[in-house]
Amino acid sequence: MKSSTQKQVKKVMIGRKMENEVTKLSEIDIEKAVDWLRDNADYCAECKANRVYLEEYRKSLKALLMKNYPELSVSAQEREAYAHSDYQKHLKALKQAVFLDEKMKFLRVSAEVKIEAWRTQQANIRSIKL
Repeated sequence: MKSSTQKQVKKVMIGRKMENEVTKLSEIDIEKAVDWLRDNADYCAECKANRVYLEEYRKSLKALLMKNYPELSVSAQEREAYAHSDYQKHLKALKQAVFLDEKMKFLRVSAEVKIEAWRTQQANIRSIKL
């Protein structure tokens, strides 16, 4: 029983030590982050463009589908357009586009934060040397 408690205390102490330690970012890590930003700029832009296009095209698709039901009231046309299989497929494509765009955005932000943390770290090192 006593050894179990000691193990738990040791885990807590190791966890605290790890929380208090500052991990120094290497220049290699920062170069990788900058390279990633540069190398993925086109793909990130493409993901954003696809997302915006699909968001805007959703309105056109709805109008085109509503045109197929001229005999119905506008609200009934809208209902039929939303229920149409083409509209459902479009929503699935939009979902995937939003996923990719958001994923790339989070990865970009992650790389940018790493670079900013490194810049702060370098500034702190310079201030200590003065």
